[in-house]
Amino acid sequence: MPRWLTALFAAAETLLVVIIGVGIPLVIATLVWAAQYGFGADYIVVWRSAADLWLLGHGVDVTFTLDPVTAAGLGLPGAELPVTFTIALLGFALLTLLLAVRAGRRVSEAGHPIIGALAAVLVFAGAAIAIVVPALDPSARPSIVQGVILPTFIFTAGLLIGMATSSLRPVQERPDRFARAVRRTVDRIPLEVRAGIDGTVRGALAAAAGLLALAAIATSLAFAISFTRMIALYETLHTEVLGGAVLTVAQLAVLPNVVLWTASWLVGPGFAVGTGSIVGPFATSLGPVPPLPIFGAIPPESTAVGWLGLVAPLAAGLVAGILTHRRLRPVLRDWRAVLVGIAAGLLGGFIIGLLASWSGGAAGPGRLADLGPDGLQVGVWAGVEFAAAIVIGMLVDAQLEAFARRRQPLSR
Repeated sequence: MPRWLTALFAAAETLLVVIIGVGIPLVIATLVWAAQYGFGADYIVVWRSAADLWLLGHGVDVTFTLDPVTAAGLGLPGAELPVTFTIALLGFALLTLLLAVRAGRRVSEAGHPIIGALAAVLVFAGAAIAIVVPALDPSARPSIVQGVILPTFIFTAGLLIGMATSSLRPVQERPDRFARAVRRTVDRIPLEVRAGIDGTVRGALAAAAGLLALAAIATSLAFAISFTRMIALYETLHTEVLGGAVLTVAQLAVLPNVVLWTASWLVGPGFAVGTGSIVGPFATSLGPVPPLPIFGAIPPESTAVGWLGLVAPLAAGLVAGILTHRRLRPVLRDWRAVLVGIAAGLLGGFIIGLLASWSGGAAGPGRLADLGPDGLQVGVWAGVEFAAAIVIGMLVDAQLEAFARRRQPLSR
């Protein structure tokens, strides 16, 4: 495929990612506009609402300000003051990431991956500008800088993941000078160093992925146990069919946040559902909870066996340690392997802490200014737990290997 055609193909794939991401909130907002306002209100408001939701989903801060008439009608002190939403509706970010992974694989396998990647990133950044600028309004003003950088960063990360995991056949068939130069540079790095870096990254990703998988399972179980209470919350809101559908989609948008909050609970520090509250395995103190049915799965009080949640990060780290050692043992078999395990644990803790920090923020005034976990605490706890469990897993795998070697002569 010629270079210009690769760039055009990458641009088309990128626009598809943007259209799907913005199209979901736009369709929902259009349905509300048609049902509630009978096509009478200005449609630009619908577009701004969809754009604000898409931007919030990628971690962009949006400042909302009520007009003086509406603020005076509420009769609440401070209603006229601007309120900044900093919590990310991570469902949209996850959708962009997954679609970008798919686009990265297709662009890479089309040939000329570097040109395709550059074209894709530039087109997405241009699309982000085209979304954030028309969304600017005194009543809802997103951050322009964040509105361009954060969505583009998420898309670029997914694009690179897709390109890294795609088939290498097109590159092997048509190696260019850049690819050969990169290969020569990598080959100059000592084998032990390459193995250590590879083991650190893979171990950290394995531990973080394992913890998130266990958190997703725990979240599903919590939903199943609290299903009756969640349905009761739905009924108390008295939403119509359309309102219930909008509420359900909104909760799906924050579902990744909830999984990360569960992971923070399993690690130990827990999370907050309002200023002054704490939900953790060792202590739970709840005040007024936002009236979302999904919050009905939060345990009202701590249990005596809540500390068993710490088994999850330790189990994830243990498995990651075994897998890391099996990959390292042909190259690193001494204290250097232990250092790799510690580094993998700390990196895994950093990843979990970063995601936990991203999952929280402000969702309104008053108590709603503090939702989610403390990323620093979660990262430190997870780093210590991962590092200890990964090192133990590596030692366990080493003992299993030694035991298997001792049994070989006996079996003969």
